[in-house]
Amino acid sequence: MEEIKRYQLRGLTGEVKRVRFGDRVVDYWAPDGGSDSLLIAHDGQNIFDWRTATNFATWRLAQNASRVANELNQRPPLVIAIFHGKTKLDPHGRARDLCPEDAFRDGIAPAQKPTINVSQLRGNSYTAKIFEEILPAILAETNSKITPERSAMIGSSMGGLATLYALINYSSRFYTALALSTHWTLAGAPLVDWMLARIPKSELHRIWMSRGERGYDAEYPPFQDLANQKLIEAGWENNFESKIFKGAGHNERAWAKQIEQPLRYWLAKL
Repeated sequence: MEEIKRYQLRGLTGEVKRVRFGDRVVDYWAPDGGSDSLLIAHDGQNIFDWRTATNFATWRLAQNASRVANELNQRPPLVIAIFHGKTKLDPHGRARDLCPEDAFRDGIAPAQKPTINVSQLRGNSYTAKIFEEILPAILAETNSKITPERSAMIGSSMGGLATLYALINYSSRFYTALALSTHWTLAGAPLVDWMLARIPKSELHRIWMSRGERGYDAEYPPFQDLANQKLIEAGWENNFESKIFKGAGHNERAWAKQIEQPLRYWLAKL
């Protein structure tokens, strides 16, 4: 882990640290003395720093998580924000990282002609690096002791897919998946069927899914409704919530306005 920089944010004590794990950049923040809960976020460019965020809008994720935790008399969570790999040299890097790789290796066909082929996907190595390299190093650095029961992952759009995909492959490492504006239209109903059939069911795991009504989110209703139906049929009715945000679009400002509800869904149960 190589430190790149530190910076402060209004409304947040201490410093956000930016580090590098090989070619993967990560921002993270922890309360003084570490934490006993953990939130891993995809699209790390949009989580803390307005200078790297899409349209200069962040989720204010750590500030919101700290506020909700304080209201619930809890220690604020350690927040780890994983940057996606899109660059000028790799313009499809985000899709390569966040795509549920095995679904497409199993023959699921994308809804549109793909700009990258299956052999270029790296969703498996992306999630493996998070849990096997990034997470242990940051836990040790921040003196945080985390259990799966108090760990969550969050993402929007392709990050929503990546969050559910991580729950399939790493269900023993975190128990709460928070998926906003899940990009089901990447492959439609077959992708819903593939993923929901593989999410492990237990009384310990919980899933939040939500969508807006504008932009890409306007195309999600039939697929999100199918996902809701399959979760209920699989016995998840007491362990998941599906929310519609009226009039909301598909962008960072919309997700920042929504973020309190999934955070409260997670933290209120700890």
